[in-house]
Amino acid sequence: MEEKRVGFISMGDVKGSIGEIPEIGIGILGYAFMGKAHVNAYKKIPYIYWPPLAIPRLVAICGRSEEKVKESAKRYGFQRYYTHWKEMLEDSEIQIFDNSGPNNLHAEPCISALKMGKHVICEKPLARDSKEAKMMLEASMNSPVKNMVAFNYRFVPAIRLAKELIEDGTIGNIYHFRARYLQEWIMDPNFPLVWRLKREVSGSGALGDIGSHIIDLARFLIGEPKNVSAIVKTFIKERPSEKDPSKKEPVDVDDAFVSIVEFKNGAIGTLEASRFCAGRKNHQVIEINGSKGTIVFNLERMNELELYLNNDRKEIMGFRNILVTESYHPFYEKWWPHGHIIGWEHTFVHELYHFIDCIINNKPIEPYGATFLDGYRCAVICDAILESSETGKRIEINYEY
Repeated sequence: MEEKRVGFISMGDVKGSIGEIPEIGIGILGYAFMGKAHVNAYKKIPYIYWPPLAIPRLVAICGRSEEKVKESAKRYGFQRYYTHWKEMLEDSEIQIFDNSGPNNLHAEPCISALKMGKHVICEKPLARDSKEAKMMLEASMNSPVKNMVAFNYRFVPAIRLAKELIEDGTIGNIYHFRARYLQEWIMDPNFPLVWRLKREVSGSGALGDIGSHIIDLARFLIGEPKNVSAIVKTFIKERPSEKDPSKKEPVDVDDAFVSIVEFKNGAIGTLEASRFCAGRKNHQVIEINGSKGTIVFNLERMNELELYLNNDRKEIMGFRNILVTESYHPFYEKWWPHGHIIGWEHTFVHELYHFIDCIINNKPIEPYGATFLDGYRCAVICDAILESSETGKRIEINYEY
């Protein structure tokens, strides 16, 4: 009878076989939507990017509700939890501060973490307005550690391929950039006044929440804007209070905006975001028209990129659909055999791996990752869109940095 053997492998054996793998301590503020997305990525990084540059160690998670944050620590596998971010930042085992909290908790915790020498990644939008974002940027400029804004759509393989096609001249000189980001989730007038609908907490509505994504992609793909003109609209002026649904409270953020933008390179475009589009769940569509062709991207079909080229043979001229899942496409060498698609959550794996790579190997975050400078400039554009709507004027984009 053949003898059965069972082998056991310890982490020490693994380290001995490929050299020492350092650990990097993670402390996250926030345990809900974005917290879950980030934790999922940290857990995947070591075995997708094998051998890992560093193993993310889930040291601590922070949230206001002790009951909820304690449960989240257990659910996600953190070693401990805190109910105040100041206490968490005192934890010497935390090297990366991951700010996935509400927008009003972006500036002070991030600035404190930078001053304490902790690397910082902050969810978008970086801040509630450009004044707050400027403070965060200046703190990052005075700190030797890495900083990054979590604009995860820069890490979609099809978006990265689109950037390559623009930069190598495949579609020629850029004439137009059109982007829309449409959702439906607050159309019900009885939907409560959550924090995303309060200016004091969020800074703005659809503009900062989803509009910031397409503003960042406009800068990432096309370049800096020269000026904007815009209309911003709030459709439902009052909503039920979260604490007491029998009472109504005023809505002081935008439900939607539409903006015309002129870029410094001569291109023109439109930006639109709304949370009042029936049937639209997470509808982000970008179209870029150049002198030699056109690129179209649809987030709800994120593994695909449409491409039209003027120099195709007339008999076969038309839009082609590229399935961006080959091993030679951006990011795919770490994933599955060709044709096996990845999902939205994997953009965070790419993003956070990039951040850790830049920390371990002292690489620049830019141009592919968004820094606090990018977050600040996005905030300046958001402010200009609001100003244009208020004044009815075209607003020039002027950065202090």
